[in-house]
This record gives sequence, C-alpha cells and structure tokens, in this order.
Amino acid sequence: MSTSSPEIGRSIVAAGIRTNYHDAGEGFPLLMIHGSGPGVSAWANWRLVIPELARRSRVIAPDMVGFGFTDRPEGQKYDMDVWVEQAVGLLDALGIERADLVGNSFGGALALALTIRHPQRVRRLVLMGSVGVPFEITAGLDAVWGYEPSFENMRRIMDYFAWDRALVNDDLARLRYEASIRPGFQESFSAMFPAPRQRWVDAMTSREEDIRAIPHETLVIHGRDDQVIPLSTSLTLANWISRSQLHVFGRCGHWTQIEHSARFARLVGDFLAEAQADEPKALD
Repeated sequence: MSTSSPEIGRSIVAAGIRTNYHDAGEGFPLLMIHGSGPGVSAWANWRLVIPELARRSRVIAPDMVGFGFTDRPEGQKYDMDVWVEQAVGLLDALGIERADLVGNSFGGALALALTIRHPQRVRRLVLMGSVGVPFEITAGLDAVWGYEPSFENMRRIMDYFAWDRALVNDDLARLRYEASIRPGFQESFSAMFPAPRQRWVDAMTSREEDIRAIPHETLVIHGRDDQVIPLSTSLTLANWISRSQLHVFGRCGHWTQIEHSARFARLVGDFLAEAQADEPKALD
C-alpha cells in the first residue's frame, strides 16, 4: 500500500516498538486506543471523530503492536503488559506526563489497565463498549476474534458491529477485508486470540478491587444493541467506578463512534473540557 494512505501517520519508537500514530490538534493530550477487529487501525477506528475532538484537544491515536501499521517484531508477544508498556512508552517518547484516555472495546481494557497501573499519567478516562470486566464471550466477539480472511467472512462479521446495516455495505467490507490481508496482518491477529477465546476475555480483565479504587472521573459509553460486547460490561464499570457516569446510545451497536459520531464527539469533548475546572481531588 502507498505511504499516502490516510491510515499511515507519524512514526516514533515507543517502548522499543516503532509505532504508527496520528497527532492532530492542540490542547491537553488525548490518547485514543482502538479496538481489536480484523483489519483495524487507529485511523479506521477514529477517523470520523478525530477532527472534532482535535478542536479542543491534542489527539494522539496510535496503532497498538499487532495492529495497523505499527511494526510487528519477529517473535513479538501480545498481552496487556506489552500494550500498556507501549502506550506509556508513547507518552514518554512524546514528552507527555499526563493525558486523557479514550478506549474502545479492547482499547477500553487497555485504558483501564493503564489507569490502574499508572494513575498519575491519566487525567480523565472514557471507556466505550469496553472489555476489562468478567463476561461470557458473545457469539459476535468469538466470530470477530476467530476471523479467517475472506470477503464473505468479513461481510458476515461486519453485521455484528453496527445496528444500522446500511453502514456495513459491501464497500466497507471489502476495504476491511483488504486491510486484513496486508502482509503480516493476519499472522499477528490470529496469534493474539486463538481458540478457546474465553481465556482472552479473562486475560484482559482487571481486578474488581482495582477498578473500584479508580479515583478518576470516568465516562462510560455503550451501544444498547451491541452484539460484540454486552451492555452489562458498562453497567458493571459504571457501578464499580465511583466517579463515573454512563451514557447508553439507543439504536446503536458496537460502533458508537461511527454510528453516532457527531454525538459521540460532543459528549466526549464536553466531558473532557470539564476537567479544567474539576480535577480529581484524589490525585492532588
């Protein structure tokens, strides 16, 4: 693929991994962490909301190792320790001491783990359709993680993502299929989540006592009709995190930031803007 692809942004070494990332706007840093679908990249995940959020924040959206256009070192291990280290390494490499975090699905579990392990690096937290608490794997998530490259398979799993089937047309499925068969993409993807896949849900779970101890203001977002990650995960997170608020989008699947992009950007932007006058007292 040509380097003119919008999915390819800037490049920096983060915790020893050459990382592809997007950097837009000015203001307090906002680190946005994508999900784990086949063919995903930071740009594919966040492209509709980066411009709006970049009006008030410095938006940084990396491809986590194993995804997108970040390097895939031979023999690379894929687990939460590696991903948290890479994310913190990216902040270090960019000279950022503290940032807001937005995590989608897998990225929510990562944002949650980063906040627990490095609370001083986080100002506010946004969890969208997030993994990170116990749940029984859904048929949708099992199909997504078990994807084998073909246009037909990509078209089938795209149906799990959106409530509005008009969003998952053949053009989108073909784009995501073609992304999934780039050199090295499927090899790293299939290495991350081999069957039985319930163990990978469990591996991304943070301890209840650690989640309950999170002092940060947190916005929890979910699509009511999500077939990939059940709404119950966000209900649990909103219950366990004391300084949390929950927003549920009706007529919405797993792609809140795509199906309701303008509303999502306003909701998140307003929530983060409040932080200037309302810092978490427990972190003073």
